[in-house]
Amino acid sequence: MSSHCNSPQLSTQNEDRWFVPPRLLLQRSAEGMPAPVYASSPFNHSKADVILRSSDNVDFRVFKLFLSLSSPFFETLFDLPQPSEAEHPADTEMKDGLPVLPVSEDSRTLDGLLRFCYPCTLSENPPLNHFRDVIKVLEAAQKYALDEVENTIRKALFNPTILELNSLRCFAIARQAHLREETVLAARYSLRISLVPNWFEEIEMITATDLLALLAYHQKCGWAVQKLQLGFSWIEEHYQSRAAVPWIFGETPGRSCGCPRADTIKLFGQRHLVWWEEFMEATFRTLKEKPCARTVHKSVEKTIGEVRRRNCQSCTPDIATVMNQFADLFARKVEELVSEVELHLTY
Repeated sequence: MSSHCNSPQLSTQNEDRWFVPPRLLLQRSAEGMPAPVYASSPFNHSKADVILRSSDNVDFRVFKLFLSLSSPFFETLFDLPQPSEAEHPADTEMKDGLPVLPVSEDSRTLDGLLRFCYPCTLSENPPLNHFRDVIKVLEAAQKYALDEVENTIRKALFNPTILELNSLRCFAIARQAHLREETVLAARYSLRISLVPNWFEEIEMITATDLLALLAYHQKCGWAVQKLQLGFSWIEEHYQSRAAVPWIFGETPGRSCGCPRADTIKLFGQRHLVWWEEFMEATFRTLKEKPCARTVHKSVEKTIGEVRRRNCQSCTPDIATVMNQFADLFARKVEELVSEVELHLTY
């Protein structure tokens, strides 16, 4: 249990890692480094009982209790008998009367990691502003079995606001960190952008195989939603009769519609309006590249504007209401088909 305020539930992890002796994950800093310096508050406390030394030679004076409460790794480590200087003078460094434990993380990563472990009265959670920093802290949390820290980062990073703007970057981070659910979630959000993405910095984190799998997934989702265009039975099954959707046929009671009707019959044995057919065709074209609910809603917004410009007495007054209701059905069907497509990645 972490000592931090408002801690989320612990996430399930692979127990095999506990067979690694804790000391094997701690590494000495490189020889020839400048003299170590102390980290800033709160990691310079005079009453701390152990020092963690980062790979770039910054000493963090920390409390064993906080780390032990946050991680079974540290709990096991600190429970081990501490060798005296006479027993292992070459392997154990002491500084200001405290044992020094060098770790492989740099000071920026270690600072972020430790702030998650400390109580909120001493340190707020660090901001997750830079994706490179996030992956380093996330990997360190996994390494040291800081499950609650990992869970906090996952919730902060893989939320709709971040995924909306950075789906590919989140995909790369999730894949790098072996987060199966988050990898799939980020892949779903990536359907909102074009099939061939622009370059992004974190692309270096994934393999060509991963990228190919993502592109194949995107393409299969685009193909899957085209099934809806082969027949409109899904519309007929939902509405039951054309009386439930008179606006598609220009038959709104008490209003005269001058909009042209299509030559073909595709719905309820009746000729529908041309603008509705054009909306459907344009939406399916875009869905090939961006197979997601958002594509449907954006296409609806465009059509509403176009129909309003027609100023049809029958279509214009209720166009926003009826089209948004139809968009909910359309988008739901798209999401159902996309959810059946698998992202083929090995773990």
